[in-house]
Amino acid sequence: MADQAPRPAREFVVEADGGSRGNPGPAGYGAVVLDPVTGEALVEAAEYLGVVTNNVAEYRGLLAGLRAAAELDPDATVHVRMDSKLVVEQMSGRWKIKHPDMKPLAAEAARVFPPGRVTYEWIPRASNKHADRLANEAMDAGARGEAWSPSDSTAELDAAAADRAAPAGRTAGSRRTGAASAVAPAGTEGGDGGEPAPDGGGAAAGEPLARAGRGRVDAASLGAGTRAATSTGASATGTSGAGAPATGTSATGTSGAGAPATGASGTGASAIGTSGAGAPATGTSATGTSGAGAPATGTSGTGASATGTSGAGAPATGAPGTGASATGAPATGAPGLGVAAETSGEADVRAAKVVASPGWGPPDMGAPATFVLLRHGETPLTPQKRFSGSGGSDPSLSPVGREQAERVAASLARRGTIEAVVASPLARTRETAGIVAARLGLEVAIEEGLRETDFGAWEGLTFGEVRERHPADLDAWLASPDAEPTGGGESFAATGTRIAATRDRLVAAYAGRTVLLVSHVTPIKTFVRLALGAPPESLFRMELSAASLSAVAYYADGGASVRLFNETSHLR
Repeated sequence: MADQAPRPAREFVVEADGGSRGNPGPAGYGAVVLDPVTGEALVEAAEYLGVVTNNVAEYRGLLAGLRAAAELDPDATVHVRMDSKLVVEQMSGRWKIKHPDMKPLAAEAARVFPPGRVTYEWIPRASNKHADRLANEAMDAGARGEAWSPSDSTAELDAAAADRAAPAGRTAGSRRTGAASAVAPAGTEGGDGGEPAPDGGGAAAGEPLARAGRGRVDAASLGAGTRAATSTGASATGTSGAGAPATGTSATGTSGAGAPATGASGTGASAIGTSGAGAPATGTSATGTSGAGAPATGTSGTGASATGTSGAGAPATGAPGTGASATGAPATGAPGLGVAAETSGEADVRAAKVVASPGWGPPDMGAPATFVLLRHGETPLTPQKRFSGSGGSDPSLSPVGREQAERVAASLARRGTIEAVVASPLARTRETAGIVAARLGLEVAIEEGLRETDFGAWEGLTFGEVRERHPADLDAWLASPDAEPTGGGESFAATGTRIAATRDRLVAAYAGRTVLLVSHVTPIKTFVRLALGAPPESLFRMELSAASLSAVAYYADGGASVRLFNETSHLR
């Protein structure tokens, strides 16, 4: 019998994107595998990542897209199209990968297919609508405390509708042919730069036509967060990635970078921020009224019924009509209109080289020192809502608290952004930090300045018991930050002075790095209060859950931005 002719290798196009509403902030990725001839979407993948940087999310999107293509045919050749100049140039071998968070992700992506079987192409943001919408769907699902659902996705229809509504030169056809870009096999040697070819050039060889039809791949074989492409429904959410402010769970949105996505955000006032590198996060403290007169600050689990940001990923918001361009300069546009951040090849190259450019300031400020603030897990006193400061019994974690620490450790390990761990000297924080650090392969440094406020004679008491025994002292304490708890405890003013000094010391020690600080209710709220310039009484208007994550970035010019507050999605 004659030998069978070898099966010709299939070809796929992978489009991928990732976004972070805060950088680092609540993040997600989206990826789609396309047939290069028909443009048919074969597989979609999306996932909420928790708090990671924009670049980590983009690399995770690339990795998911390559894996989905390998599931379809491990012998295929793949052409990757992304609007991240950084990822394209690094994976093509033209730019060096210097950031420690990027190296393992890039190495993992390079191993999915053998060398030479994957090529990379930069495309404008407006040409990456499908993956962009998948990433936003994942982030919106995470903000609701849910996993991305393939059956609920409308990303393909949204992208097609946006293409139809786009002006001439930006139609569905132009997303395949409107931007001739430098295409190189993975691993190609090159220089530091890499200019994209100007818009309007011819299509690279093998680029797919406008997609049509529905995918026919069995989604069950592809794992959670991945599906064969079949989507119906109405328009989903706004933009992801560098420079675009994004709002929590949005019903409408635009695809162009720099155009804000608008919609209903979560309950309460969030610690807010714009997504992507180079855009500052701004915000106000979470607000609310104290429940039954009980303060949130300093009590283990007790506190104000604040309407602040809690749960999965505080939504980031931006003013309608404004957005941050990829280079950190503001771009303007009416709601519902895309404003392209990449106005030229040079602007995109510059943006990619300065992905850590903070705020609206100049690029030479460098990357900020980012403090990821973790409150310790529960102790036996937490559910009883008792004052538990640095002058009491120094309880260890309860079994629930240890499980919480394991969960946050797993979440932070997936995010891959923590470079150091620093903890308060108290038992509950050292134990929490030890569990997380062991998972991350890091050591724990102890910082005395991160300890909880000393509540004096109130240690171990409930708010009601303090009201009964020391009513005058309690009234004074609630009225003035200078008042001390009964028995010579520490005032909130003194705590604020201590935290400010600790902050300055740690910012100097960890400039440009992302550090996990494991601390307590009052210190973490104080970090946030000082970053916002809020008055001391704001401490009573913030709810901070056990094992929750918050984040503040500190810049070289002395500015600070709150990126996240009381995020607990990892506990669900």
